[in-house]
Amino acid sequence: MRVSTGNTSGVDSRMFTVVIESLGVGRPRRATRQLTVPFQQLQSLLQSVALRGGRLKIISVDGQPLADPATADPATAAPAAAAEASSAPAEAAASAGSAAEPVAAEPLAADPSPANKTAVAHADVPVNLYKPKDPFIGTVVDNYSLLVDGAIGRVNHITFDLSGGNLHYIEGQSIGIIPDGTDANDKPHKLRLYSIASTRHGDNIADGTVSLCVRQLEYEKEGQTIYGVCSTFLCDIKPGAKVKITGPVGKEMLLPPDEDANIIMFATGTGIAPMRAYLRRMFEPAERTKNPEYQFAGKAWLFMGAPKTANLLYEEDLQRYLTDFPENFRYTKAISREQQNAKGGRMYIQDRVLEHAEEIFTLIENPKTHVYMCGLRGMEPGIDEAMTAAAAAKGLNWAELRPQLKKAERWHVETY
Repeated sequence: MRVSTGNTSGVDSRMFTVVIESLGVGRPRRATRQLTVPFQQLQSLLQSVALRGGRLKIISVDGQPLADPATADPATAAPAAAAEASSAPAEAAASAGSAAEPVAAEPLAADPSPANKTAVAHADVPVNLYKPKDPFIGTVVDNYSLLVDGAIGRVNHITFDLSGGNLHYIEGQSIGIIPDGTDANDKPHKLRLYSIASTRHGDNIADGTVSLCVRQLEYEKEGQTIYGVCSTFLCDIKPGAKVKITGPVGKEMLLPPDEDANIIMFATGTGIAPMRAYLRRMFEPAERTKNPEYQFAGKAWLFMGAPKTANLLYEEDLQRYLTDFPENFRYTKAISREQQNAKGGRMYIQDRVLEHAEEIFTLIENPKTHVYMCGLRGMEPGIDEAMTAAAAAKGLNWAELRPQLKKAERWHVETY
């Protein structure tokens, strides 16, 4: 649950002056700057300064220093300054006989380092509960197409019953599927990994199922159409059939537990699978009822790429979230065969990134923001190029910023 750390005795109207030097990631760096902000904006400013490599020279209020000018690192100066800044209103309330008990300010997550992030405890994440030599045998509950008339290819939503075992998982993980039959060498097929498209509670919110979003692989080779072994097996499978399942695996794509986190998502095709799990956990009414400890209140922004409108997946649910949570959910589409970018070419996700560069990087400057990318590996260079250009427009060096975000576990990529 969220705990307010705001001033209990009224609005704090003081203005804080912050002197900063070396602001900006990479070079050229800006000269010393002096900024004046109200108390309500002090925390976000200090967080932004730390992320962009700035160094604090002094923080003052009404001309009285709060931080020693020798304290140059905002990662250490910010918590002390914020705590000192928050003490004055509390003392004033006490001296005035206020019944409100002062609430201490939380330390600022000023530095995107392991010591200051709100990451999932990896030791608590289930991994490899079932292995290829001893897989769990699940039962198909449902298997239906996600596409409408006019779509390209074949994409199915498939749900498996996990009753009778110990296979459990959390959002952002994957499971392995071992298709029936043997390969060309008469050996059992090897497993294929698929991103989980359901929350830990399953689509029925009863904790006993897992769902996948599967596109049938199809390509041409020497004049013949070749279909993927496992993807075809899954798209063709009937309810009631038994399936060998391994896992779960993966810790790269886990959601932060912070209810106020901001989540930016880049997905193409079936790369929406983990994003669907995130969004259901955030916005599905039954999920919110099931999880009183997690009531998402941040910003979730999905960038979705598809060749045609008919190929957009889970569209009905996404539109419902837009209607029910307009302040928390944003949905931006890149329909390559139906929309044009600014240069008159096909519209891809990277084009949408460039269009919204200012907003994206304003969010990224907030230490509570995480970015997730899932889909075909070919989307990575385009996204990287767009982020480089977008960062440059903000005076940032993406080649330096991205490793910082990765180290802080705020940049998450799963491509295939």
